[in-house]
Amino acid sequence: MPKSEQLVVNTITRISNSTVMKGEIISSSDMRIDGRFEGRLFCNGKVVVGETASIEGDIFCSHLDLWGKVKGNLYVSGVLLMKKDCDISGDIFLSMKQLQVELGASISGNCLMLGKEEYDRKLKTAFPDMPVEMEGK
Repeated sequence: MPKSEQLVVNTITRISNSTVMKGEIISSSDMRIDGRFEGRLFCNGKVVVGETASIEGDIFCSHLDLWGKVKGNLYVSGVLLMKKDCDISGDIFLSMKQLQVELGASISGNCLMLGKEEYDRKLKTAFPDMPVEMEGK
């Protein structure tokens, strides 16, 4: 396999369906979660929450494709895709005002579409200890 193909494959962080993680994840690469995660997730890339995933905690990311369950607040600076059968218990804060919801998706909380400055203020309030590498994303 050429070296360039290896780099693409190895830039996606994955939590498989048999894995339970607790704590804080900070990642500049894309992620896919199929297992259970408890804590806070900061990702400059795209996060995919698979059908078998269960997350308890807040997510801050650029883009989010959601099939599984999240109990916590979502902060998405780009596009949020809520797939059928996904379940969110928490508030959603969007910066780019790009939201796609499939029939059957469930939200128990508020969805706020904010301008960039207001979104950034919300982030600083919610995450006063935000990692420096995540600010301004």
